[in-house]
Amino acid sequence: MKAILCYGDSNTWGYVPTENRRYEPENRWTGAMAEALGAGYHIIEEGLPGRTTVHSDPIEGAHKNGLLVLPAILESHAPLDMVILMLGTNDLKKRFSLSPFDIAEGAGTLVHMIKQGTWGIVPKVLLVCPPPVGKLTGGTAQMAEGAGEKSRNLPEQFARVARELDVPWFNAGEVIVPSDRDGIHFEADMQRKLGRAIAERVEEIFAEG
Repeated sequence: MKAILCYGDSNTWGYVPTENRRYEPENRWTGAMAEALGAGYHIIEEGLPGRTTVHSDPIEGAHKNGLLVLPAILESHAPLDMVILMLGTNDLKKRFSLSPFDIAEGAGTLVHMIKQGTWGIVPKVLLVCPPPVGKLTGGTAQMAEGAGEKSRNLPEQFARVARELDVPWFNAGEVIVPSDRDGIHFEADMQRKLGRAIAERVEEIFAEG
């Protein structure tokens, strides 16, 4: 059985747009992927709302820093056959003042860490670029001012990092769009659609050896 760790933020956690609750497992992209892949795969969900790539959040806390907690998570779930990494949306918050280049570099730092291996085993990595941010609502519009334009430039930078680190990548924005309700999180049908699409990519990667 192949063990796959899904490391991400609120969209991996399964946040329901504007409702401050979590989708049922079957309506998260991780659950849809597990269903599509079948019994030969063990899917491990590691989503945290607010998680960034490598930045400690001065308001929400240092535990949102994906780099700080990743070593412990990799070790606690070892051995792993693959890590699927989908982060970057929270790096778009105005408080971090990051360019698309820097956000992709942060994701690349995590990829590099994963590729060091744990207990002598190096998992495959699938780098997923989150979809572009839509029209923001409420306080999020101020918190993430300018995020939409920056997010549309992320695929180019994620592709660059993937080439440099020699890992496959997946552009979620080619498959889904965020909810009109908040411009960031995914409706249930988008969650399921993303899970099925990533499952296909995962099967391709394992088939390549």
